[in-house]
Amino acid sequence: MAAPSRPTRVTMTEGGPFLVEGPVELELPDGTTVTSERPVVALCACRRTKRYPFCDTSHRRKVRPAKDQAGAGTASSDDSPADQAATS
Repeated sequence: MAAPSRPTRVTMTEGGPFLVEGPVELELPDGTTVTSERPVVALCACRRTKRYPFCDTSHRRKVRPAKDQAGAGTASSDDSPADQAATS
């Protein structure tokens, strides 16, 4: 396999997926491989996805306490900045 002209970029997002510049071929723990030809692939970091290893944004669908309850306005520690902004 030829060396890429530049390193593959992987962006780690807080509370969300890993964004990998594609195309990619992934080897799963059971030895199977999955490929994606997309220019950017979101890989699940929370294992809540129904499309593992790809992120389907399931990490966003959580029950959050009502604003009138104690601790209103605070986000859980695994919320991404985008999720936090959406609840503020």
